[in-house]
Amino acid sequence: MTNEVQLRNVIESDLLILFKQQLDPEATAMAAFPSRNRDAFMAHWAKIMADEANILRTIVFDGKVAGNIVGWEDSGEWEVGYWIGKEYWGKGIATRALALFLDLVKTRPLYAHVVKHNIGSRRVLEKCGFKVIGEEPEEFILKLSGQEEESQ
Repeated sequence: MTNEVQLRNVIESDLLILFKQQLDPEATAMAAFPSRNRDAFMAHWAKIMADEANILRTIVFDGKVAGNIVGWEDSGEWEVGYWIGKEYWGKGIATRALALFLDLVKTRPLYAHVVKHNIGSRRVLEKCGFKVIGEEPEEFILKLSGQEEESQ
């Protein structure tokens, strides 16, 4: 097997793996997002999978579920977020997955939020063209502009 990163539709059998990944205390600290218990996690995923406007992909690395990447609309703005299982950190997987996602999802501008202490995730976003446009007490807000926006 090559160390290829692929995106595919989320399938039900991915959910248990994704659930276990979000239980990792170091990962939840990096995301500054609390883990959910199994029922809450499955209910959340059932809800987001039922909304056809959401764009949900499983990140596959070397044939294994490495995480997920999601695009959704919030108050008229499109956002992207991702979660990489801790055992897959530091391998360039998030950057490659985000690049693939941006090829798939052409909506611009696209926004992302990253906790200030999560330098690795900020670097992933910046490598893919996102720029910091603001900050809140705990996080940076990043934006990926469309070409027509940048030329104005």
